[in-house]
Amino acid sequence: MDKTSLRSLLAQLPVLWWEADGQLRTVESGGGAFGDDIRTARRFLDTLRQDIAAPWRSPGTRHWQVRFEGRVFDVSWPLGDAPADGRTRGVAAVAGAGTTAARRDGAFADFVPAPAFIRDHDGRYLWANHAYAHRYGTTPENVIGKTVHELHSPAAATQFLALDQDVLTRGKPLRHTFTYQRDDGGSGQAAGHRFPFREGAQTHVAGIYVDITDCTRAVNQRREAEENLRALRDHSGLPCALLSAGGRIQQASTAAAELLQTRLSDLVGRRADTLLAPLPELDGLHHRWHDLISRRSRRVQTSAVFVDARGAQRRARLHLTTVGRSSARAASVWAVVTHQGLAHEPQPPLTASQLRILSLLAGGRSNGEIATSLRLSRQTVDYHLSRLRALLGATTRPALVARAYVLGILAPQTWPPRSATATHPQSYA
Repeated sequence: MDKTSLRSLLAQLPVLWWEADGQLRTVESGGGAFGDDIRTARRFLDTLRQDIAAPWRSPGTRHWQVRFEGRVFDVSWPLGDAPADGRTRGVAAVAGAGTTAARRDGAFADFVPAPAFIRDHDGRYLWANHAYAHRYGTTPENVIGKTVHELHSPAAATQFLALDQDVLTRGKPLRHTFTYQRDDGGSGQAAGHRFPFREGAQTHVAGIYVDITDCTRAVNQRREAEENLRALRDHSGLPCALLSAGGRIQQASTAAAELLQTRLSDLVGRRADTLLAPLPELDGLHHRWHDLISRRSRRVQTSAVFVDARGAQRRARLHLTTVGRSSARAASVWAVVTHQGLAHEPQPPLTASQLRILSLLAGGRSNGEIATSLRLSRQTVDYHLSRLRALLGATTRPALVARAYVLGILAPQTWPPRSATATHPQSYA
């Protein structure tokens, strides 16, 4: 290993190396003990020089232990052959990191929250961090030196050894997930990597894992909820669609495609307002839509006239509900049709007077009572009723009322009767 490679290696380890001149002044230093903090490294060397000069030190001593900022360092100085210009080399390693690669990496990763380990080819633990030991209800000291058979169930030990052998045979990292037994008796899942780890002439297996039990549970619950929603959407018989904030259809039920006499594939991706008849009431629906998207409302119940692929119109009761609560702007809206009128050819919209007359007629009022209630002449009421019979294709008063309900002109679940487009419970139109 050349000098550059050695320095790159030491930069990742909890050590400090340096070269000093004849007056013990630092000429060059590095290593990962203090990261890129050069000032701390210099303060450590100042502490070291003072400690070396202590009168109780033996003159020939070349190895010391020095305490600095709560850590103990094993120090070797001078180190190796002296370089030119009277310089000396030294190295300090965090005590407890030891000399093996396993212990050096252990000093770095001992308190990492992800479980990690190193095992030899026989399945014996050379090192394990606190998170790994805690996963099995013990401490690292009680893990190191044991085999997988001593720590795990026979089935788990066989599985782990097979994975270890796969890594050692191929000499490449292996990513996988596995199921393990939790302390509470339930099963958990972990995901991570195993990879070859060389220490001298030996190749061991190292691994680091993340517990994904809660994440997997959440994903499964979401998948189950989506499947239930899909089943409800496709088999409830309700025409429904998921709309984007821009009003484009993202999902739709087969019943919605049947309502509009089109294919489901032609419905998805289409703008929802292109399916509505261009009536004056559309302006009010657009205002309610913007209230939903801006979170001023969470749900809206209204009615709309749909136009199917054949050009026929149908009034339907429409329920709009925003999806999610986290953002200030709704990302999507579910639209569900609950009551449908009869499909019919496009016709001129009814006037407010005609809607009020229909509502009173459905409530059992006579022509004279309607005239008195609306302060109209009897002749005017008779004219409107005649006109309504012609528009709706009904010859009698009962047929006129029935057609008004079938066509969705009158709201089917209100009393006294009122128009399906009425916005106030006490209004007729």
